Amino acid sequence: MIKTTPILLQELHDYANPLAKISLMIKKKELIPFNRGLYETDRSVPGYCLASALYGPSYLSFEFALAQHGLIPETVYKYTSATTHKRRRKLFNTPFGVFTYRDVPQRVFSLETRLHEERGYSFIQATPEKAICDLIYTLEPCSNQKELLSVLFDFYRIDEQRFHSLDFTTLIQLSQYYKTRNHRLLLAYLIKENKRHGNLTSTND
Repeated sequence: MIKTTPILLQELHDYANPLAKISLMIKKKELIPFNRGLYETDRSVPGYCLASALYGPSYLSFEFALAQHGLIPETVYKYTSATTHKRRRKLFNTPFGVFTYRDVPQRVFSLETRLHEERGYSFIQATPEKAICDLIYTLEPCSNQKELLSVLFDFYRIDEQRFHSLDFTTLIQLSQYYKTRNHRLLLAYLIKENKRHGNLTSTND
């Protein structure tokens, strides 16, 4: 369970020196500090359950979410999350793993995320379509569609079959909000694929 310093001080108010009691609990490993003023009581809790509490507002996305959704084959050992208006990348090394946070545009921040609950913890994670669009936002501008697809399918090794099983309507709608060259290239590819498969989708929805 996540505890904050104010919560602990309230819970331990009967002690003559609550701060000394907190220090003792840390030494006994009854409390595991994982950020200033934040403690966890369960050493076995998966790191992703703590990601939204560690730094926020945020949601799990990018490589970690892609791995969770089965889009990339490798196990991702960092908990990668999206934030907004932070203006710089943040990294936390904790007893529960390494957590990184990168900005996405404010206008897309709340789109296509889902609240999950596990073992009494709540955390937010991007849908597979949102994780794709967030990842593309972090890339250097590609010169053409072929280069973008090579980055996605060759460098990041995104599973093409799994990619083509995603909701292209959602991808098309999302890609229009980011307003980057890479997303315009993605949009053109998605529309072409939709037409090729006879599934025309309006870009004005």
